[in-house]
Amino acid sequence: MNRNIKKVAVLGSGVMGSRIACHFANIGVEVLLLDIVPRELLPAEEAKGLTLQSGVVRNRIVNSSLETALKSNPSPIFSKSYVSRIKTGNFEDNMKDIGACDWIIEVVVERLDIKKAVFDQVEEHRKPGSLITSNTSGIPIHLMAAGRTDDFKAHFCGTHFFNPPRYLELLEIIPTADTRTDVVDFLTYFGDKMLGKTVVLCKDTPAFIGNRIGVYSMLAITHLVEGMELSIEEVDKYTGPAMGHPKSATFRTADVVGLDTLVNVANGLMQNAPDDEAKDVFQLPAYITKMAENKWLGEKTKQGFYKKDKDDKGNTVILSLDLKTLTYREQSKVKSSTLEVTKQEEDIRKRMKAYEQGTDKAAALFRAMHYPLFEYVSRRVPEITDDFYRIDDAMRAGFGWELGPFEVWDALGVRATLKKIKAEEKRLPGQTGEVASWVHDMLDAGCESFYHIIEGVKHYYDLATKSYKPLPGASDLIVLDHIRDTKTIWKNSGVTILDLGDGIINCEFHTKMNTIGGDVIQGINKAIDLAEKDFRGLVITNDGKNFSAGANIGMIFMMAVEQDFDELNMAVRMFQNTAMRIRYSAIPVVVAPFQLTLGGGCEFAMHADFVQLHAETYMGLVEFGVGVIPGGGGSKEFALRASDEYRPDQIVQNTLRERFLTIGQAKVSTSAVEAAELGYLQKGKYAITMNRKRLLADAKAKAVELADAGYIQPAPRNDIKVLGNQGLGIVYVGASSMRAGNYISDHDKKISEKLGWVMCGGNLSAPTEVSEQYLLDLERKAFLELCSERKTLERIQHMLTKGKPLRN
Repeated sequence: MNRNIKKVAVLGSGVMGSRIACHFANIGVEVLLLDIVPRELLPAEEAKGLTLQSGVVRNRIVNSSLETALKSNPSPIFSKSYVSRIKTGNFEDNMKDIGACDWIIEVVVERLDIKKAVFDQVEEHRKPGSLITSNTSGIPIHLMAAGRTDDFKAHFCGTHFFNPPRYLELLEIIPTADTRTDVVDFLTYFGDKMLGKTVVLCKDTPAFIGNRIGVYSMLAITHLVEGMELSIEEVDKYTGPAMGHPKSATFRTADVVGLDTLVNVANGLMQNAPDDEAKDVFQLPAYITKMAENKWLGEKTKQGFYKKDKDDKGNTVILSLDLKTLTYREQSKVKSSTLEVTKQEEDIRKRMKAYEQGTDKAAALFRAMHYPLFEYVSRRVPEITDDFYRIDDAMRAGFGWELGPFEVWDALGVRATLKKIKAEEKRLPGQTGEVASWVHDMLDAGCESFYHIIEGVKHYYDLATKSYKPLPGASDLIVLDHIRDTKTIWKNSGVTILDLGDGIINCEFHTKMNTIGGDVIQGINKAIDLAEKDFRGLVITNDGKNFSAGANIGMIFMMAVEQDFDELNMAVRMFQNTAMRIRYSAIPVVVAPFQLTLGGGCEFAMHADFVQLHAETYMGLVEFGVGVIPGGGGSKEFALRASDEYRPDQIVQNTLRERFLTIGQAKVSTSAVEAAELGYLQKGKYAITMNRKRLLADAKAKAVELADAGYIQPAPRNDIKVLGNQGLGIVYVGASSMRAGNYISDHDKKISEKLGWVMCGGNLSAPTEVSEQYLLDLERKAFLELCSERKTLERIQHMLTKGKPLRN
């Protein structure tokens, strides 16, 4: 059947429920968010003469929960305007309204009796054929379905979102024996395409997949730490980004999630997985039990494995817990020869190999935690999943690992690692040194790795056929890492150009933080040359963690310090010319940004024919932070866009002011939607991709569409209205009043005046129409003048050494 999700009911407005409601609002769905009715009045409500029958009181819990969610940082919602898509109510007055909903998501407290009571009401009011799912991390799904009607059971399953649901990609789907196949297929499709999730199909086993493996891995480390005499800060240093895990690593993650949550999941696994050979790993170490008794639960109680305190000078310091004495102390510096080696290796797979081969405590922990993990995950197939790749998907999407356990095993060599697993002396409870027999069967079948890339498509070892099969949906994706060896047509130190097929090529940056220097500028121009000569279109994107952190300010700093302004002028001109080539080439150029898209990266996107961006794109012109104005066409472009927005019935200075403040306040969007609201994107010239993995394929499809439509090279603009002195007066008065109020420094005032001078077209006696090149010349002149200022050099140097802006 064709199924559309127009309206969703979320039952339960706690931490998860309110944030799930926000994420559905993010994708344009109308949401009904319900919770219980309060049983007592608050003193403030009594003082106002309200009663328990007052509407504001009856919806107090749900409204308060939603308000708390909306105030949280990072925000669960793409734009404040999207809050209007969420209607709140309560179970007593509004449960009847779920009859208009296409999907009902239960997110109440983790108690089976309460969930069943809620489902009694759902059965009474839902329309036949509507989806019903439970967001639970521990209660068996089949127990919730017991006793329900056939139609309920056919449309019911578990959907386990990870918190926070906007940002964590994992969505586990747990069907029962009665769930219809088309329901599972639809939820898989909707979760992937619409919600932007990595959807993992799970069996109805304790903690499903993500928490089963993730909590095992975390608790394994908590057991190892004592015997290996490791400190908390050592473990977090060793198990963080160097290992391909998030910065919060192990103990910091426990503090963020809450130690009580970890304890509850561990205890649940001890009780509900009696046949797990490694179940004793879920037995909590004594120090965690004591911390739980002391209510040292992490951030929610202001202390856990870490604690914020004040030193003698009143400065905030972060102390760490000594696991032997259970007292807090100053953190010690962590050094490791192995980490020094891994720092030099960008390729995560090669880094894993270097990590394993180290000789210090960091490498010893790597081996002691990974060898039993490999054994453990091999034995969970087919218990928790028939397909091992789902375990990797869950750990990447739910726990932020760059590689899942089977991918790490591949990086180390499957066959070579078997002997090391058997020889490892630091055994965890239940570890035998023997992996599941299917791994040996795989090797005996001549398959030396769990994954294999065939013609650019990722394949996995299928246990049933003892051969490689394409990962489901892999043929719909384009992964640069999978085609780089065979599809590269040109490269230099910072850029690789690849043939994507269908006449489209891709220009990929791979510098540190994907900053833009001479090699990237050369690469983009080469890509446009190649596309204009032999292809139909160009996509600019990459597989990095961020699209681009902007221009290489280290290069700018060196030229400015050496007073080599001719060279700097040439570099800035090349940057501007490259942005203009992106806009005025003979072929369509699609830029596909994601995550950090700052400075020059933002300017390139602003000049594209089309921007296909990921929902989580944090875009902005942030040059004020290093003492300059946007010099790669960004200042010019905002003047142009302001000109296009001027209307005869408007006060045009107000339009200019909004554009000016976006740059002057270095505003960075918190989502792709906000990037449009801030003016970085133009109506009709952008589209949002929810799932990061689909971004490149979507961008390529857009480039093909533009080429097929008969792309015509546009002509440079010479009709840009600038306000001259009429606008400059407002800019200068505003900057002076801000300085007088001590809101900005003298140097901030100077930068503001330079930006205003560019955006107003310089010293013109009356509003005038000018060309893009005219504005680019002004922009470049102002940029170079600011680079000659000592305070600008101080700001750039501070950013390079400290990684944050300097106010001087």
